[in-house]
Amino acid sequence: MVRWVVFDYGEVISRRTAALPELAAMCGADPEEFEAAYFAERKAYDWGCPDLDYWRAVGARLDREVDRALSARLTRADVAGWYETDPAAVQLLEDLHRQGVTMALLSNAPSSFGRAAEHADWARLFKHLVFSGDLNLAKPDARIYRALLETIDARPAECLFFDDRQENIDGAREAGLSAELWPGPAAARTLLQAREILV
Repeated sequence: MVRWVVFDYGEVISRRTAALPELAAMCGADPEEFEAAYFAERKAYDWGCPDLDYWRAVGARLDREVDRALSARLTRADVAGWYETDPAAVQLLEDLHRQGVTMALLSNAPSSFGRAAEHADWARLFKHLVFSGDLNLAKPDARIYRALLETIDARPAECLFFDDRQENIDGAREAGLSAELWPGPAAARTLLQAREILV
């Protein structure tokens, strides 16, 4: 029996960031080259790399020095870019919460985003928020699913997990969770109704 519905954040609850052109401009970089550098270093950031180290690594790929002041500006703009949510996804969360469904968040995200997200209006809908940067672990590593289960005090079979990346779904299933590739809010609603989690 499912007692917990667990959601990823990026491109599940949130929209894809629109901040990359602004971030590229801050670095004086070509947008395409910046985007490649941004994502090339993102795994380390999700695993707990400090903000300054991340932005310096991105800058190094672009032959651009990043000092503390620029790092702080980039971090603020980056957090703001990922902060925009999908209204239909948030409405689904609201409906689940209203019906008493217990939810947790498991997101590959740096700690700086985690601290900002804790103050978002949607955060109140979750009993627990788990961010990879705080654990120095990230999906699909098996240890992060164990950390989630310890945090929420649940058995794997009691959790239904949604994520937009197949590798993370595979990791969750290997850890014993029921997991579904995010199909969008409308299809997720249908799936939850079919499983009698949502009326």
